[in-house]
Amino acid sequence: MKKKIQTVQTLLDALPFIKEFRDQIFVIKYGGSAQTDQKLKEKFAEDILLLYLVGIKPVIVHGGGKKITSVLERLDISTRFIDGQRVTSEEVMEVVEMVLSGDINKEIVSLLNNHGAKAIGISGKDAHFMRARAKDFDKFGYTGEIDRIDPTVIKNLLIERFVPVIAPIAASDEIGHPGYNVNADLAASKISVALRAKKVIFLTDTPGVLDKDSNLISTLDENEIETLKSDGTISGGMIPKVDACLEAVKGGVEKAHIIDGRIEHSILLEIFTTAGIGTQILSKET
Repeated sequence: MKKKIQTVQTLLDALPFIKEFRDQIFVIKYGGSAQTDQKLKEKFAEDILLLYLVGIKPVIVHGGGKKITSVLERLDISTRFIDGQRVTSEEVMEVVEMVLSGDINKEIVSLLNNHGAKAIGISGKDAHFMRARAKDFDKFGYTGEIDRIDPTVIKNLLIERFVPVIAPIAASDEIGHPGYNVNADLAASKISVALRAKKVIFLTDTPGVLDKDSNLISTLDENEIETLKSDGTISGGMIPKVDACLEAVKGGVEKAHIIDGRIEHSILLEIFTTAGIGTQILSKET
């Protein structure tokens, strides 16, 4: 009986958050181990289904860099990185789109549908809702920077109670153009701003932003982030993550979260508990 009472108490503790977030849009960047480990995939799908059933509107943006590299190696197509970004030749772009839009996207859609959510997969090329320009064509090829998001398509899908699953491939204004490979973190950030989302959540393979003693920093604002960048506390791969978070909150998203996708049900733990489990990033005005 004691265990049953504890279960009920857990549900009651989550109730204020469920009431607050009902009908709100949450953009979730799905990546890291949560996207590759089979058990974590199932837990992720359960989390999304629960959000969906309590009236939250999840929008999924996914990456797939490791799978792209693996397929390129199997096809004996050379790939290289500059400043941590993939150089995307036209040949590489074909594989990027095949893996992101044709393989990973459909796997996520199928997973969510099998668990009971009504998911549908799209890329930025669909209705050209996400458009980009070359970051630096001579240097990076078809690696793009997003310059326009038209949220109409996604909003219409949400109205019809779909869970949009978005592959980070952007369209070009140029007829016959193969499209652009865009950073999934920045795509999630820009999509969250365009949708006026309540939250944007980044699943990673780290507990969140850590201090110099490897302790989790639970809350940060823009000024604190700049200080931590300056002294080297925030470095490497965490820099683009926090930059994407800052872009979102400065664009009107209430909170951005960096959480550990290696923890089962990490999304629910972050959203429906007072303490949370990761780092939340706020605008300096908050």
